[in-house]
Amino acid sequence: MFIGWDWATETHDVTVMDNSGARVDRWELAHTEQGIEATLKRLRRLGSPADLPVAIETTRGLVVDRLLAAGHPVVPVHPNAFHAMRPRWGASKAKTDAGDSHKLADYLRTDGHQLRRLVPTDPRTLELQALTRQRADHIEMRVAAVNQLDAQLDQLWPGGKAVFADRDSDIALEFLDRYPTPQAAAKLTPAKLETWCKRRGYSGKRSGKVLVERMRSAPTAASRLGEAAVATLIRVQVQLVRGIRATIRELDKAIGDAVEAHPYAPLLATMPRIGKVNLGQIIGEIGPILERAESCEQFISEAGVVPVTRASGKSRAVTFRVATNRRARIAITTFADNSRHGSDWAAKIYTDARARKKRHPHAVRILARAWLRVIWACWRDGVCYDPVTHQSNSKIKAASETARAA
Repeated sequence: MFIGWDWATETHDVTVMDNSGARVDRWELAHTEQGIEATLKRLRRLGSPADLPVAIETTRGLVVDRLLAAGHPVVPVHPNAFHAMRPRWGASKAKTDAGDSHKLADYLRTDGHQLRRLVPTDPRTLELQALTRQRADHIEMRVAAVNQLDAQLDQLWPGGKAVFADRDSDIALEFLDRYPTPQAAAKLTPAKLETWCKRRGYSGKRSGKVLVERMRSAPTAASRLGEAAVATLIRVQVQLVRGIRATIRELDKAIGDAVEAHPYAPLLATMPRIGKVNLGQIIGEIGPILERAESCEQFISEAGVVPVTRASGKSRAVTFRVATNRRARIAITTFADNSRHGSDWAAKIYTDARARKKRHPHAVRILARAWLRVIWACWRDGVCYDPVTHQSNSKIKAASETARAA
């Protein structure tokens, strides 16, 4: 039997179809615990969950997680692909929830053998994925908060911005917290500033005289706000940056602990220039792709580092792959770019690509493809990364595609 699940935020519609295309059952359910649990029980009465695949227009979410946990094979259907198939069931392309669930079930019945199925990912991999994704979000928030601090200093106190070049550093934030206004720093002398910097381990190699000259020579702001208001605005923004920096440090520690406990980590931990955070990103984003890929080439394609070829008749175009897992591509290309500074093998692949007139991003993706073959070989054979074994050439021998993890 085949199941089509048309999902929404408040209600869902489910259709069950047999091998001949006849409708066996259909019902609507509310997006509540009672509705979902009743539906799962109703499906269990029709047979074993493993024999009841479900087609749905999403790859994630509560419904997908519950279906996978219940043992149903979940077949994600891209909404654009499903929309393109609508003329199969009528030229009008009519759309109703009940009709969509029926069409999804029928599409699964006729074309399900060509569609990939979701499989439950190792919970440890999901934890790493969630931690590294939240860290990436916090990095973006930190950049935005520092940029906002810069903008405030431009408007309220350019002299405070001129003292230390890096507003994201501990000493710059502490300085702005201690001296948030021109009036607070008016009596600051080169000797006092130099002593203050030494106590805090300042390593910028700038004397107190130079730092004070920077502050004094900066233009004066035209703001008409009072000193108390300026101090509040600067200090609050400094506290925001500090708070985000603290959450990033906490996430870094959690990622490090999660990486230590993950079974894939020993396979890849010895790769050149791969830190704990980047290793966590690769395991969290590349790991699920690695587990479901049936071949090395499929693995590389889903990681998003191969181009897309479109050929028809006399036309042929090779273009950048846009529709892919962006986070997975960022994780592997970040590592690939770093690895060329710690591996002669990686540096040669990158240099050769640049010699062929490839731009830097393209050359990095070429190097990333080579590293993905290495990762596939390590995972397939259950062998930790070894430069002698895995860098003999840029293409890892793939005689056996039976994948297994250590």
